[in-house]
Amino acid sequence: MHDEAERRARAEATAQPVTTRRAARAAELFDPDAVHARHARPRTWTRAALVAGLAVAAALLVGSSAALTAMVIPPAETVEATMGFTAEPPAVAQLPVPRVEQSPVATDLCAVPDFAAALQSGDDQAAVAAAGGGEAFRAAVVAGSAGCVDLGDSARVWTVVDKLRPASPIDYRPSALVMPEGVRNIDGGALRADAAAALTSLVTAARDAGAGEIGLASAFRSYETQQLTYARHVAVRGQQADQVSARPGHSEHQLGLGVDVVPCAGACGSLDDLAGTAQGQWITEHAWEHGWIVRYVEGATPVTGYLPEPWHLRYVGAELARAYHEGGWRSLEEFFGLPPAPDYAH
Repeated sequence: MHDEAERRARAEATAQPVTTRRAARAAELFDPDAVHARHARPRTWTRAALVAGLAVAAALLVGSSAALTAMVIPPAETVEATMGFTAEPPAVAQLPVPRVEQSPVATDLCAVPDFAAALQSGDDQAAVAAAGGGEAFRAAVVAGSAGCVDLGDSARVWTVVDKLRPASPIDYRPSALVMPEGVRNIDGGALRADAAAALTSLVTAARDAGAGEIGLASAFRSYETQQLTYARHVAVRGQQADQVSARPGHSEHQLGLGVDVVPCAGACGSLDDLAGTAQGQWITEHAWEHGWIVRYVEGATPVTGYLPEPWHLRYVGAELARAYHEGGWRSLEEFFGLPPAPDYAH
């Protein structure tokens, strides 16, 4: 009995603190002020963490949704093409429209006052200058924007005489002819005043350049004189004469604008001598500077109808001669866009 009483006494002593602690814990749990005081800081941190977690989750959810949408929903262009309608494009700033340069319209050369006045007065050089120079004049003629320019007018420096285009009239004769000054004149030939002055300039320049003396073998020939000249060639060559001599009315010599020149060194040589001389080389390179062109050159026979004649020069004036030289032209027919004239029409 004693032992049993002692055991119970020890058990009660041990159990009392536990009961007291449980009672205190229970009172604390049911005391709002005590609970708030103990858990205020941990709960505040927990709420902030919860909010932050929700925000991250939302961002991940949105990002995932966008990615999923991009994978599932096709582009607008595909929808438009499939459904058959066009979405309204977003408004954009209007960009400046590039300025496109228009090709200039060909000017009617005959409507240019200075050109018309020079043409009316018969001043061919002033007319070419008023056109803007030799190349501009040529281009206007070829383009058909110079209707007042007649390439068949034998009084003009730009006239073209060949096997298809006779002088007009056929027995044309220049109104005034003069002898070129300072030129050895073998046959006493005369030229138009402008051509005579230009030949003097050419001969003087060649002499000053050390190329030697150039003599004049033949200049103006009348229609009647050309009849005799052509007849002599026919007598020697037959129909082949047409390759070396013009029929009456088809010779540039009749215009007073054509010359045949020869090399001189004490005595003067023949026409055939010119090509192999310093004078012949100088003419090829510099005649254009004085308004002259070599009319019948190598390779142009199918166009002109004549064999090469390095001695036959044709005066066209300084501006046209420059354009002819710089353009690399071989004949006046090609220069003015005219058909070839290898043979006579009848």
